[in-house]
Amino acid sequence: MLSVIIPCKNEEGNIVNIHKRFTEVLKDIDYELIFIDDGSTDKTLEKIEEIYKEDKEHVKGISFSRNFMKDAAIYAGLENCIGDYACIIDADLQQNPHYLLDMLDFLENNPEYDEVAMVQSKRKRESLLMRSCKRAFYFIIDLLSDTKFNNGASDFRMFRRVVIDTVVDFGEKNRFTKGIFSWIGFNVKYMEYEAEERQSGTTKFNFKASFKYAMNGIYSFSNKPLKLANYVGMGLLFSSFVYLVVMIILLLVDVLSFNVLYIIIWLLLLIGGIQLITIGILGEYLAKTYNEVKDRPIYIAKKKIGFDDKLL
Repeated sequence: MLSVIIPCKNEEGNIVNIHKRFTEVLKDIDYELIFIDDGSTDKTLEKIEEIYKEDKEHVKGISFSRNFMKDAAIYAGLENCIGDYACIIDADLQQNPHYLLDMLDFLENNPEYDEVAMVQSKRKRESLLMRSCKRAFYFIIDLLSDTKFNNGASDFRMFRRVVIDTVVDFGEKNRFTKGIFSWIGFNVKYMEYEAEERQSGTTKFNFKASFKYAMNGIYSFSNKPLKLANYVGMGLLFSSFVYLVVMIILLLVDVLSFNVLYIIIWLLLLIGGIQLITIGILGEYLAKTYNEVKDRPIYIAKKKIGFDDKLL
């Protein structure tokens, strides 16, 4: 069986269409569609219930009590799926469901591979700022992290059951799914795909959300910023020592007129900068540790559709 996990956030205009597309594409195989309503404020849940009544054999749904973000939605789908294979696909129809057949065919005929990850062959239209930030993110995270990331690899991917179970075993609350996919290893086949135009609605992944997601990834999969703060601090302290030595020499040879105010201002800026950088980085890690220690659930399901078990 193939489990298709579809995270949804305010996608009421796409639910019926994506169900229709999957019904056509997957008609010759055994499958289930798991729609994850990630705290939508429109009629997304109503649309999921509507297609469930029409197709109870294939449609399932989980509705969150609020927005827990896409990584939690992916986790919920993987945790509740029953297929031998699972695929993650967006609800905006930019990722053509026909690619699932190619991915499934590859895994069934290449047992040495455990996962297929899709990479865009032609980048969709994005602002120069977004493209530049994405390049910068992958450059920085590859530089800082021991885990290597494939630039351009999306969440649009298919796994065998062994990969599904491994990802679900990661109970961390600050989830950076792309990092988890890379960290666990396994043999991955990268395939190219071409993104299509969004059928309805607008993207929920704006610059602010992208930046927050990128920073979460860096802090989740690298402790080098902690070391970097120490290196920067030591470098600045050494520079301040050299600066003071040079200043004293210049004063002694009467090249520079002494003014204590300049020294005080410089020292305040130097020490304050070091403290703010170090405290800021330490604060990020402490905040994440605090969230893990609280051991709150990754998501809360207020309603489940098509499942026989009770609420999580």
